[in-house]
Parts: sequence; structure tokens; C-alpha cells
Amino acid sequence: MDNNILVIGIAGGTGSGKTTLMENLIRSFAQDVTVISHDNYYKRHDELSYEERCKLNYDEPAAFDTSLMVYHLEELRLGHAIECPVYDFTVHNRSGETIHIVPKKVIIVEGILIFENKELRDLMDIRIFVDTDADVRLCRRIKRDVNQRGRTLESVLSQYQQTVKPMHEMYVEPSKKYAHIVVPEGGKNLVALDMITGRIRRHLEEA
Repeated sequence: MDNNILVIGIAGGTGSGKTTLMENLIRSFAQDVTVISHDNYYKRHDELSYEERCKLNYDEPAAFDTSLMVYHLEELRLGHAIECPVYDFTVHNRSGETIHIVPKKVIIVEGILIFENKELRDLMDIRIFVDTDADVRLCRRIKRDVNQRGRTLESVLSQYQQTVKPMHEMYVEPSKKYAHIVVPEGGKNLVALDMITGRIRRHLEEA
């Protein structure tokens, strides 16, 4: 493994503010940061119809091809580029495209369940859990899924009640214990953001 590469995991429930935190870090260290998202590693289900794919549970660990993500993160830590899969949320399946990702001095790994898997979390040098009130997270999820992913309000609420909330309580919330840092309110927490950027800046200076 390349000791000059710092791997930062950012986890937390849906709509917690992970993306805002990540975007703030990218703005500060744009040339030195690359990102891989767990969302891109949802399993492919070409064998199922769209209607059948709509009924799958996308909030449990089994929904992800985490072993592939582990392999890709290992490759990046070794200094090798990867072809990251691309997931199309409008059809609930992987697209035929990939994203060419090259290793940089800082790698951010993002997703709701990235701390649940021991093999994956052990590859992270710093683990950050973004902790936000459930009502706030639900409102953010509704806005994102309706405006960006073409979902109906009814389908978003149904999925939240049937799988998102129970899976959060079963898997996501318990994984908080593996975090080195718990950040309330994600990227809007300027004190935490300042601490994290300071740690990254030290790493870049030493590297």
C-alpha cells in the first residue's frame, strides 16, 4: 500500500449531509482528492424487469457489490487506476458506462453502509460519521429523489417506511461505533470541517 495516500470514509444515514461535507473537502483540495461512492456499486440486475427491480431492498448490505469496491480501493491504494461502475437510479440498474478513476493523495469513500463491512472500513485511515436528525434526513431525501432521480413522492415515502428507516436502525446507526469522528450536521459543521481540512493539509505537506 502507498503510505502517501490517505483514505477517508464518510458515512451516515440518507440525507445526513455526507455529500455537502465531501464537496467542501473537494473544493479545498481539488487537485489532490478523488472520490468513490458506494452507490455506484449497487449490484446489476439485468435478469429482473424494472417493476421487479423497484421492489428490491436497496438499503441492506446485500444490495451492494462491496467485494468489488474493496478490490477497487485496494487497487487505488496500490497506485493503480480503476474503472468504477456507474449506477442509473432512474432504472434501478447499472449503466453500461464506467468512470476512470486514478489514485490521488487523498481518496474519499462515501456511502451509508461503508462502515458496516469490516474489510472495507479497515482500508480507511479516517472514518467520519455524519449524524443528522431523522426528520431533516427524510426531507432532504424527498427533495433529492423527486428532483434528481425522477421519483414520485409516494414511492419515496413508501420506500422510506418499508426499507430505509428499518435498515438505518439495523445497519447504519450501529456502524457509527466504528467512526473516529462523529460530525453533527455534516458539511454545515464548520468546526468539524476545519479540523478535517487541517488533518488533510498536514497529510499533504508530509506526503
